[in-house]
Amino acid sequence: MNVPDTALRSPAARIPEPTPAAAPAARQADGMAVASFVLGLIGLLAMNLLLGPASIVLAALALHRGTSRPGRARLGLALGIADLAVLAWLVSADQTWSWSIG
Repeated sequence: MNVPDTALRSPAARIPEPTPAAAPAARQADGMAVASFVLGLIGLLAMNLLLGPASIVLAALALHRGTSRPGRARLGLALGIADLAVLAWLVSADQTWSWSIG
């Protein structure tokens, strides 16, 4: 007699179906991870005082909410920290908070 695998499991052992409300939350966390990466990358070139901390916050939120792209969120976190390191280096080199290329 062939009994389906799902019939042998108890109701408590079944994996719950994802709720429709969980899908937008995961998609939102993935969007935060991508935004963190993009802001951190742009922040290396311009406006790193604003984009660095924004990248760090978005990466932390994406990791906290369980993104399916943790590598991208970690890279955004690293780029945000690098943004602030570049800013600190430029400020120490110029002795001013305002800087320009050239």
